[in-house]
Amino acid sequence: MADEVFMDIPAVEKMSKSFDTFGEVLQAVSKVLQAISISLKLAAFVSLGATAAASAMIDRIQPRLKTLGDKMVELSGDLDGAIRAYRDGDMSGSQRFV
Repeated sequence: MADEVFMDIPAVEKMSKSFDTFGEVLQAVSKVLQAISISLKLAAFVSLGATAAASAMIDRIQPRLKTLGDKMVELSGDLDGAIRAYRDGDMSGSQRFV
């Protein structure tokens, strides 16, 4: 019995687009959080440190969101590469039997 490989290309393309969109959103949120953190640090002097705690929390979350966003975009690229390899492999393999 032969092992077969099958890929539902439209479904994988949809997943790739979803990962790319989600990654871009996470990267944008990361940039916004970084800007908020900077403004909170600047306001900490006026508020006698009350905003410093919020800034510290944001500083813990922001790098993780950026990393996660980067990974989502990378995964989208990997899925696109898998689609291309699947299509090219199918075409090159079929030419061997002509």
